[in-house]
Amino acid sequence: MQHKAKKVTTRTKVLTSAALLAAVGAGLAGAVSASASADAPAAAPVAAPAALKAKATFSSDHLTVDAATDAARAALDAAEKEGQRVTVAVVDRNGNTVVTLRGDGAGPQSYESAIRKAYTAVSWNAPTSELAKRLQSAPNLKDIPGTLFLAGGAPVAKDNAPIAGIGVAGAPSGDLDEKFARAGVDAISNGS
Repeated sequence: MQHKAKKVTTRTKVLTSAALLAAVGAGLAGAVSASASADAPAAAPVAAPAALKAKATFSSDHLTVDAATDAARAALDAAEKEGQRVTVAVVDRNGNTVVTLRGDGAGPQSYESAIRKAYTAVSWNAPTSELAKRLQSAPNLKDIPGTLFLAGGAPVAKDNAPIAGIGVAGAPSGDLDEKFARAGVDAISNGS
């Protein structure tokens, strides 16, 4: 009786070779790992963070996202009650945009203008209508990047220190824009 040799396919050879290599590799890796950890010196202790002098830092207050959103919504609601299509922006003490609401039908220029008015109000802790008047004696103020000296920005302050700015743009006058920005400040102020 003759035995027929079984034909070994290329696929079977590849799978068998891969399994053998995996087994050898796992054993070798385990041996290297075990010898490396036995020979490795103990890890150096992690240095503690440097302590700072007491007067090296300061703390500041910031509006929460919820408060910024409430202020923006109140400003937008005030504008919509008067049929105005505006954009409202709230920036933090550092001039970073926290929230922006673009009202239905607000013009494309209103988005950037609202942010710049808010930035200007927080930078000088004053309504932008007052700051626009300062341009008569200091016209170079308008050259400061990111600012816009048109009425429509109102600062938000805590203990007389600016912590945010609200800017509104898109109404037919800066006075209206600023009125709506004030509605945003009033919505988050004490006693309102």
